[in-house]
Formats: sequence, C-alpha cells, structure tokens
Amino acid sequence: MLEHLTKETFKQKVFNWEENKDWKYEGSVPCMIDFYADWCGPCKMVAPILEELQKEYGDSIAIYKVDTEDQQELAGMFGIQSIPSLLFVPLDGQPQMAMGALPKNTFERAIADVLKVEKPVN
Repeated sequence: MLEHLTKETFKQKVFNWEENKDWKYEGSVPCMIDFYADWCGPCKMVAPILEELQKEYGDSIAIYKVDTEDQQELAGMFGIQSIPSLLFVPLDGQPQMAMGALPKNTFERAIADVLKVEKPVN
C-alpha cells in the first residue's frame, strides 16, 4: 500500500514550507505524489499502476498519495485544479507536475527523465 500523506507527514517527508521559503526536498529518495480523490474515475485507473511501480522500483523511489478532499490545504498549496495530478520530486532540482491518468510507460519515462531513476533489472 502506498503511504497517504497528511499536512504533518508531508512536511516531514517532502517539504516543510513553514521552515523553508525556497524548495527543499526532505526525502532521501526521489518521490512521486498522487493528488487524487476517491470519487475520481481516472484516479482509480492510476492507483493500481502506482502500486505496481512502487513494487517494481522498490526503495529507489517513494510514491505517496494525497487525498485532495481530506487535505485541501495541501492541494491548494500546489494549485491542484484537476485530478489526478502527479508531482514528480527529484532529489535535486525543482519538482514537476503532470496531470491526467497517464499510461504506465509515461510514468516510467518521467521517473527516468525527471527523477533520474532507472528501472531495476530483476
């Protein structure tokens, strides 16, 4: 199961906006954050793909989920207008947002290009 972030866990694991004005990623591996809602059809299509990616990539990336209904302040901070929206957060550099229910190969490309993580070979 992917970890669901609240405002507090987001500050610990991703970005503490109360302590840093400029972007400073708190994590030790690159991450993806899925901004979703339970009622959203495309979000439900993306969910199993994200679970699969987490299994395949293991400890080399972290995939988090943020329920936009429950965590409206977080969604507002990132200007989430449509869901699903996915935030790709590399260890260095600025995060990048992607919107919509993307196919698995698009996620894999973004993980390689934005997060700089290659898929592990089993």
